[in-house]
Amino acid sequence: MRERSRPRGRREAGGGRSAGGAASPRRERRAAPAAGDGRRPAMEEGAADLRQRKKQNCTESDKMAPEERNKENSKLGRSPKYMLIQRFAKLFFGCLAAVTSGMMYAVYLSTYHERKFWFSSRQELEREITFQGDSAIYYSFYKELLKAPSFERGVYELTHNNKTVSLKTINAVQQMTLYPELIASVLYQASGSEEVIEPVYFYIGIVFGLQGIYVTALFVTSWVMSGTWLAGMLTVAWFIINRTDTTRIDYSIPSRENWALPYFACQVAALTGYLKKNLNCSAEKFCYLLVSASTYTFMMMWEYSHYLLFVQAVSLFLLDSFSLAQTEKVHEVYKIYLFSLFLGYLLQFENSALLVSPLLSLVAALMFSKCLQMNMKKGTFLSRLLKIMYIYLVLTITVTLNFLLKMFVPHKENEHLLKFIEVKLGLNTTKNFTMNWLLCQESLQAPSQDFFLRLTQSSLLPFYILVLIICLFSVTQVIFRRICGEPLKETVKLEDGRIGERPEIVYHVIHTILLGCLAMCLEGTKYLWTPYVCMLAAFGVCSPELWMTLFKWLRLKAVHPILLALILSMAVPTIIGFSLWKEFLPRIMTELSELQEFYDPDTVELMTWIKRQAPVAAVFAGSPQLMGVIKLCTGWMVSSLPLYNDDDLLKRNENIYQIYSKRSAEDIYKILTSYKANFLIIEDSICNEVGPVRGCRVKDLLDIANGHVVCEEGDSYAYSKYGRFCHEIKMNYSPYVNYFTRVYWNRSYFVYKINTVISFQS
Repeated sequence: MRERSRPRGRREAGGGRSAGGAASPRRERRAAPAAGDGRRPAMEEGAADLRQRKKQNCTESDKMAPEERNKENSKLGRSPKYMLIQRFAKLFFGCLAAVTSGMMYAVYLSTYHERKFWFSSRQELEREITFQGDSAIYYSFYKELLKAPSFERGVYELTHNNKTVSLKTINAVQQMTLYPELIASVLYQASGSEEVIEPVYFYIGIVFGLQGIYVTALFVTSWVMSGTWLAGMLTVAWFIINRTDTTRIDYSIPSRENWALPYFACQVAALTGYLKKNLNCSAEKFCYLLVSASTYTFMMMWEYSHYLLFVQAVSLFLLDSFSLAQTEKVHEVYKIYLFSLFLGYLLQFENSALLVSPLLSLVAALMFSKCLQMNMKKGTFLSRLLKIMYIYLVLTITVTLNFLLKMFVPHKENEHLLKFIEVKLGLNTTKNFTMNWLLCQESLQAPSQDFFLRLTQSSLLPFYILVLIICLFSVTQVIFRRICGEPLKETVKLEDGRIGERPEIVYHVIHTILLGCLAMCLEGTKYLWTPYVCMLAAFGVCSPELWMTLFKWLRLKAVHPILLALILSMAVPTIIGFSLWKEFLPRIMTELSELQEFYDPDTVELMTWIKRQAPVAAVFAGSPQLMGVIKLCTGWMVSSLPLYNDDDLLKRNENIYQIYSKRSAEDIYKILTSYKANFLIIEDSICNEVGPVRGCRVKDLLDIANGHVVCEEGDSYAYSKYGRFCHEIKMNYSPYVNYFTRVYWNRSYFVYKINTVISFQS
């Protein structure tokens, strides 16, 4: 009976003999053709192996016969019907908890937004003022789509837009990635919501709903990795408590990240399931389709999505290089990248940025290198050398291909970003206003100590470091075993204590390390890293396998390690949950109960004056952030926009910011009239800015760029024969009154009409 129940592969490894010791005739007939097939071409052999592995993967879950499953269940004293009910109940309550968590988070965001801005009790103008900077531009185009006589006409006006920026016709859909606004407008009109809900509520409701999907996807990812939905609950708790560092939804609702990152979270959840071993065919196909759909959608929602996918591709490349995952699965994901890039290139008006993206170069290099390996005969010196030099070969081909593509493909792929990276890394210095302004932005600086303090106070960072260290050591052990020639186990059991052999775990470890390196350089990328820190830390403390891996190293003998691992995987997250509930729940309830006040009467008065007094064809000039609000609230044309992915707009912003520099009235007049501006708006907050860091104020950066800074004995002084324009124009004396006439002012804003006929009066 023992010999009969032994696995089939083990009998074959024992010399191909049956239980009685005689050679099996069937096995001899199978082995005979293989012996004469030594000279078969290597590519055909590799293809046959690939098909064999795929077939093996699809039938892995069906190897155990129903009788053997019944025997196993009977040993445990459980009937198959009981096991089925238990699995269904676990799946049902887990899905219910995931969906409930997402819905509650969406409701929480909606309630908090209402308490913060008093949205329901404000007029439309006051609501729109809450959208600041680039958020105002995105929502303004959503309004234009709804006002258009038809959807087709609205799309045409956006793709041939000449009513937003003076003297410039832009394809707003391509340049500003307005696909979220297109989808929102279609849903609003097709669902018949015009008579039910206001457009602004519908718009922010979609964004809050996507954030709920975001949280649900993180829940599912942690659940799939740990096997318990308790990890999902802990992930959601840490995500909400650290909301300041996990999402930008509080600061900019319509930002592209808030639309795109939920789809990326869905892609990561599907990819986690897809990389798992012993996955049945139906689940594998479902995960594959979900990865495909979410990858393409993510790429369409955010212009910088291919950079994040590049980081993910590097993680998969390292996973495959150390033979820690099934190669065919990883290469299927590479094909998804290629398909998404190709389709995105076509549907994004032949976006050349996708052709010169590092993602395309890396995937092409990986596919080419794998093709070389398959066409090379196994066991030869060249094949072994290629395997050793595989990583170096891929990196060399990637850099070379990307360089060639940028040489021959015409593109405007954010050259200012490359210059910014050079200056950020200390490879270059510059006096350029735009570069120095970007360097002074808080989101583009290294994270502050407060960031790490917040993560530590919520106990997230200590547990993440613990989980990361255990997983890294386990992965290192697995890589060492692979180098020594030991194969990976097909099924990792709890008592093995080898969490580093699970490919989905290794992928997340590599992925969070790469995203963490980005977050340590640029604080703005912490929103990409911190959610997956929550997920990985919650998975670790709830996973018996992780605790068992630790106990294997410690060689516990006093207590049974499996029992202790199961106890800790329940006790530790429960203790963490109760401590978080006791400390942070009162704070969250206080946030929801407090009525905060957001009211900007000066901006409301300015917008009201523009709508009543300014000509319809007027063009306004001022800071880009204010221009975005003017475009949204009034619809008037502006001379610049708060967008930083276009070189011409960046140059416009720098030129118009000269109104806060030490230049003559004639110079400023020439700059403004070159953009056909009719009105100039001076903001007192910028003109009299007292920044926390000297040298990062707008007027300081302008003085540096214009060469108006004199350094004496270690101190810097601004010097020019002209006074600061924003101060001098308020004095109402010549020559300023010859070029500009003040027509409106309040405590925060001064509006001047730009004279078309210059009168030189003393």
